[in-house]
Amino acid sequence: MDISRRDLFKVASTSGLVALGLAGAEALFSEASAQTRPASTQTTSQTRSGEMIYRTLGRTGEKISVIGLGGHHIGRPKEEEEGIRLVRTAIDRGINFMDNSWDYHNGGSEIRMGKALKDGYRQKAFLMTKIDGRTKQAATQQINDSLKRLQTDRIDLLQHHEIIRMEDPDRIFAPGGAMEAVLEAQKAGKVRYIGFTGHKDPLVHLRMLDVAAQNNFRFDAVQMPLNVMDAHFRSFERQVLPRLVKDEIGVLGMKSMGDQNILKSNTVKPIECLHYAINLPTSTVITGMESMEILNQAFEAVRTFQPMSQQQVRELLNRTREVALKGQYELFKTTSQFDSTAKNPEWLG
Repeated sequence: MDISRRDLFKVASTSGLVALGLAGAEALFSEASAQTRPASTQTTSQTRSGEMIYRTLGRTGEKISVIGLGGHHIGRPKEEEEGIRLVRTAIDRGINFMDNSWDYHNGGSEIRMGKALKDGYRQKAFLMTKIDGRTKQAATQQINDSLKRLQTDRIDLLQHHEIIRMEDPDRIFAPGGAMEAVLEAQKAGKVRYIGFTGHKDPLVHLRMLDVAAQNNFRFDAVQMPLNVMDAHFRSFERQVLPRLVKDEIGVLGMKSMGDQNILKSNTVKPIECLHYAINLPTSTVITGMESMEILNQAFEAVRTFQPMSQQQVRELLNRTREVALKGQYELFKTTSQFDSTAKNPEWLG
């Protein structure tokens, strides 16, 4: 990928520069892991206001809610009005981080989000969406599609979606790759911050960070699974989280309950899952809320959250260890069930 020095200076204020390797990631684990330190000392800036806790998104200075509204789930209610009501109720009660993706429900989630963010709600939201395109042409089209569906002229955080293959970073940063489209969109004011997501293997995340560094680029945010079972199997918490903390990259936690699969282990309750993820140095924990009952559950988790002691964390991890060792409840890691771009390779371009 050929990014000019002039262009780099233009994006430095938002996406920054870094040249860091993998060395020291394990050593940093003791600084970042919930097993050694409570969240109150892990998070550089945290405030509680109304029903919500707000944290700083990495080095951006943006204040975002510790709970993020999952975009896929707002597309699940049969009636569009219910999805819109979920978004507006969440914002009214203090959730400002809105998750979405170009491909959720074939664009249906973005369309619902766009309608929900009318009437002044857009100004109250930190809006994130994701694109699947690996080529400049595909990424450009998807960015424009998302802007139209979301009825906005800017996306606060745009993320490369489903970085789940070792070759994904190479394709994105290649000449004519998706990163060129994203940087052009940022230069044009259509995108503020840039990140990536993935759920398969921490080694793929580390490679994405390495390839970015080789191209003199540092992401603003990274999204990954963080939950009570991840610590025992292909652990993003152990392998990726320390590096993000060191590089001041915003940490977006997801799959705290593995789309309910982790709850099927009968070892943990929903609020325990949310407390564990919030206790990590996460900027926000994105969780699916397709009903008012689940939305209320998320607010209850925030209301009752207190930094967990080392003993509390150990107890929770000991309780989940045996059932977590083979990844049988983290199907997003071990199966293709959650790999939408594998089912629809044409989205990659």
